[in-house]
Amino acid sequence: MVLLRNLLFMLALAIFTPLYALIAMATFPFGPELRHKIIRGWPHIMAWVIKHVLGIPYRLIGVENIPAGPAIVMSKHMSAWETIMLQDIFPPMVFVMKKEIHKLPFFGWGIAQMPMIAIDRSAGKDALAQVEEQGRDRLAHGFWVTIFPEGTRVAPGSKKRYKAGGSWLAARTGTVVVPVAHNAGEFWPRNAFLKRPGEVVVSVGPPIDTTGLSADEINARTEAWIEGEMRRLFPHHYRQAQPRRKESAQA
Repeated sequence: MVLLRNLLFMLALAIFTPLYALIAMATFPFGPELRHKIIRGWPHIMAWVIKHVLGIPYRLIGVENIPAGPAIVMSKHMSAWETIMLQDIFPPMVFVMKKEIHKLPFFGWGIAQMPMIAIDRSAGKDALAQVEEQGRDRLAHGFWVTIFPEGTRVAPGSKKRYKAGGSWLAARTGTVVVPVAHNAGEFWPRNAFLKRPGEVVVSVGPPIDTTGLSADEINARTEAWIEGEMRRLFPHHYRQAQPRRKESAQA
């Protein structure tokens, strides 16, 4: 049954991704808001497929913490699940992403028509300037900005260094940060073909007021909430193996 679910999911990807890529490339005469609205049909369709075909719905905690205006979402990153499903939870959003993704057939061609924040990671400190310049523009147009501060997908129970891109943008623009914790990696493992059915728990934290805070302070508060919430909700991923007791010597 799991294999059948995954094959049907791959079939849906094969049908709707090229279709929406063609639709996306045809939206170039329109403004960014209308282009985003049209192309956003793809994640909405795939969200339905993920919930009902793969059997991976989600339960949302902290919906009352979602502010009314544009914000910067900083989320745990475990798989492609959250790149699709966060768009089902929050208002219209754009992601901070590698510029090279635009070169991917169909998916990259289509996403290039959306007002994402595409950066050249090899640019070093200039990459922060790219995030700020493009991020200011997207926030001004009413888009939410989503960034995965660890920069790459991590397995459940692990973490990587939280990078400064999202907190830098928040500090420079005075935008609130919304931290997000979840366990999608339990059912959609990193780089795994087979996804298992199960309910993902998504927890949205209280918005972090960035007024007067440095990027480092914002980053530290974001990391503390996300990692603390991960341990609170999913302690089974963080239990350390009990040390073996030394056998007492026989007399």
